This record gives sequence, C-alpha cells and structure tokens, in this order.
Amino acid sequence: LALYLQYGYILQPHTIFKNTHKLRSGHYLELDLKTKNIEEISYWNVIDFYNKPHLDISKDEAIERMEKLLKSACEYRMVSDVPVGVFLSGGYDSSIVTALLQYDRPEKINTFTVGFHEKGFDEAPYAKKISEHLGTKHTEYYCTQKDALEIIPKLSDIYDEPFGDSSAIPTILVSQVAKGKVTVSLSADGGDEIFAGYGKYNKSMVYHKKLGKLPGFLKFFLARILDVINLDFLPFKDKIGNFETKCEKIKNLLTVEDPVLIMKYLSQLYTSKEVKKILLEDVKEQENNFDNLNLLDDSNDEVNKMLAIDYQTYMVDDILTKVDRATMSVGLEGREPLLDHRIIEFSAQLPSHLKNKNGDTKWILKQIAHKYLPKETMDRPKMGFSVPITEWFKDELKEYFLHYLNEKRLIEEGLFNAEEVIRQRDKYFQGEKENVKRLWLILMFEMWYERWM
Repeated sequence: LALYLQYGYILQPHTIFKNTHKLRSGHYLELDLKTKNIEEISYWNVIDFYNKPHLDISKDEAIERMEKLLKSACEYRMVSDVPVGVFLSGGYDSSIVTALLQYDRPEKINTFTVGFHEKGFDEAPYAKKISEHLGTKHTEYYCTQKDALEIIPKLSDIYDEPFGDSSAIPTILVSQVAKGKVTVSLSADGGDEIFAGYGKYNKSMVYHKKLGKLPGFLKFFLARILDVINLDFLPFKDKIGNFETKCEKIKNLLTVEDPVLIMKYLSQLYTSKEVKKILLEDVKEQENNFDNLNLLDDSNDEVNKMLAIDYQTYMVDDILTKVDRATMSVGLEGREPLLDHRIIEFSAQLPSHLKNKNGDTKWILKQIAHKYLPKETMDRPKMGFSVPITEWFKDELKEYFLHYLNEKRLIEEGLFNAEEVIRQRDKYFQGEKENVKRLWLILMFEMWYERWM
C-alpha cells in the first residue's frame, strides 16, 4: 500500500495481496515437482544491454539502422487474419508507427484517437493533422465526464489491484472505440523510456547539476533543517501549492548524488514521510527495481541509467499494465512494436547524446519521423496522455470524493489517518493548490478495497 501511494502503481514483485507475488518481467518460474522447489530464472534483462560497450558508429549509420529496425518491428505486428488498427495521439511515438505502416501501403490503416473538451488536454487536433497527412481512416472520440462516470466503477474489476494512473480512463475508452472496427490495435508505448522522451530526465539532470555545486556540509545542514522544522508555523505555507511535499522532496534530493535517485524522488506522489503520516500502521521499505541502479556499470552516463531503470519500473508496472488491462477489458489484442527486443537492445548500446541531444529529447527518433512527417506539425510541447481530473472532481464527479473519502468510512476501515485525508480533500474543494492526483490514488484504493476486500 505504501508503494502504491508513493508511485501510483505497485512495483513488481509485490502485489496488494498477501502471499502473492508478480513474476518479474523477463523471468520464468521453474517448479521441481519432486522437491517442491520453486526457482525464478531471468532469461532477458535490459541492464545486460546497457552494460555492453557502446557502439562506435556514426549518427547517420545509427539513424539508418534504427529506421530499419522500426520498420521491421511495425510490419511484424501487422501479421494478422483480422482487422488491425493503431492508437494515434499525434505525438512522435504513435505518429512514427502510423507513418511507417501507412507508407507504401495501398489500403488505409484504421487510426483511433480520444480527445478532451478541456483546454490543455486535447491532442485530438494534432492526431487529425497526422491522419490527414498520411491518409489513414481516422476515428476520433471526445471523452466527457459522463464517459468517466461509466468507466470509473469498472476500474477495480479491470485492474485487480489499486491502480492510480487516471489515463486508464481514456485508454479504456479508445479501446472500446477501436474494438468497434478492429480486433487488434497497435500502441506506441516504450518510446519515451527507450529514446529519452520524458521531461523528468532533463529535470533530474538539472537538479543534479545545481545541487552538485553545493558543498556537502551545506547540503547536510539544509536537509537537517527541513527534517526538523515545523512547517505548520510558516506563514506563507498555504500560499504555495503542495508546500510540504515540495520541502520533503527537496530534503530527499539533498541527500542523494545520482540522477536516477533524483528521478525516483521526483516521481513520487507521496514521499516516505508523508506515507507514514497518512497511514496508521508502520511502514517499512520494500525492495524493488529502483534498487537495480547498482547493477549498471560505470560505462553508463546519467541519461542511460535513468532510461534503464525507468524501463524496469514505470514502463512495465504502470504504462504496460494500463494498456494491457484496458485493451483486454474489451477483448482487443494490444501489440507494442516499439517494445521489439531488437529496438531496445540496439538503443541501449547507443551513446545517450543520440537520444537526448543537449536537452532535445528523442533526437534519433525525430530524425526518422521528419522523413515521413512535416517537422512543423510535429514540433510542439509534449502533452502526455493526461486527464482533466482537477476540473472533473469539482463538478459531476465530486460525489466520488464525498462518498469514498469520508471520515466515518476511513475511521471504520482503520488504514488511513482520516483527519489527514479529509484535510487534503477539503483543501482541494476550497480551491487551494492541492494535488488532486493524490486524492485520486486514495479513491482508487477505496473503490478497490470495497470491491475485493
């Protein structure tokens, strides 16, 4: 539960159920029927490829080889005796997959997009431009609060565990839309973790560089102050959104040297200290794939280390869990061309500057994409597949917070510090800067707990 509250998903091998474990990615189980001995054996590990010597090739050769791999991976996943479609967001990953498949193909590919009416969340117009340029058979659907009201009660059944990524809602919705026309749909997950697409990588390196300039004694002193100071007495505390979380994260960042650990702390929705405050029982740290940092050798720089660990944590336990459950909830087969092992094995051995070139993310992928797609259409700020839950839960979905995050219920359940949960909920209702994603995590847990416990 503590892991779930920190990250919004439960990292393997752990599950929410006692005496139940996930089989780690890239592993198989061997059971000896005579001795009853069970052994978990690794058959593939992305870290092995990051630890290989970097390829000594020119950038032009790297681009050429990567393009061939991408084409092969995409075509391989079109092998089917039923109709196939593509989830198209309009970002680089899904656009390059669509472009490679539609190029020189006489029949039109089915593409599917979900948009939002709320400003700042709608990628549908970008997807439509890509579709028009490539000539695909495009279907778009706009997600409303009414759609969310229909999907939210199903999430506990679909995901089995508490799952805190709210983009599960549009992912389920786009799967429903696609299922009406195709039986198989390609997604483009993994592009950010393979080609360094997330902003958190640059952000982590910036923090690492700035904090690295501070003397060790000063970092220790500042961290100690943030650890013992009573933030409740600071007069400006409530004027800064999520002030306590920010202070706790800064304290954690002051105590680590590696950008992977900075990325880990920046990714947390609740810090360890906050988890202990919001849960009634004591919490102990659980070993997970973030600890694989020590398996990466010194030939890997900051960027490649972050990519390797993100591949083994966020990608498999959040992104792929989200898409797998969402597609299968409607009987749609999801396929992931960018997760072709040949792509990551080649990319892992490339120097990181071909992926993140002076802060320019997905550099090598962009060079390939611009051969098929107009650069002016593609060059825009990354949006991600986010959901306007900040607005929704003050409107039609407000009843969910009132029903599941109420004091009587939480006290009877005996897991959460009810006073702290209600404080966060009421701050959000009063329009203060409270991170609604954290309330969503608790809501998803409560709905799961009601369904399964």
